Amino acid sequence: MIHKKQLKFLVILLATLSLPYAQAEPLKTLGFDDMSCQAWKQSKGDADQRGPYIAWIRGLLTGHNYARPSQQVSTISSGTIEQWINRYCTDHPQSGFDEAALRLSDQFSGRNAAITK
Repeated sequence: MIHKKQLKFLVILLATLSLPYAQAEPLKTLGFDDMSCQAWKQSKGDADQRGPYIAWIRGLLTGHNYARPSQQVSTISSGTIEQWINRYCTDHPQSGFDEAALRLSDQFSGRNAAITK
């Protein structure tokens, strides 16, 4: 028969071992109805569509700077943003430009890794 101390130890051990396997809540991206790289690529040459995408990415970078004052993204041009997102979407066509923008913030903040809890 298992004693209370042994049972308590077993429960704590199992809980500790399962911690690395716990999944973080997925990021809830607030943006456009279609944030796919395909939508990004289709907006090329359409300033009325591409402009709001760039503005949204600038807002995301500002939010990053607010959340991480010690790892801020420096001044970045719209052209640099556009080139970076184009390259990311070419390399990761099944991804979204929201993911590309997050990786942009990782790269240009000097962190070079996704923010973790």
